[in-house]
Amino acid sequence: MNNELQNIDVMCPYCGERIDVLIDDCGDSQQYIEDCQVCCRPINFYITVDEYQQMSVRVYSDDE
Repeated sequence: MNNELQNIDVMCPYCGERIDVLIDDCGDSQQYIEDCQVCCRPINFYITVDEYQQMSVRVYSDDE
């Protein structure tokens, strides 16, 4: 487990703007909601960690 914050760049599923977010690299899969820094709409984050400890981040809107 790294327990570090990673800065990543994601595209808002609502406004299409690229935003920087901090992801907690705790080594476990997680899901949470964070508001877009541009349009303030809630972005759903789904973070998975594979068997090689590689993190994958997927973002989606409430209507997806």
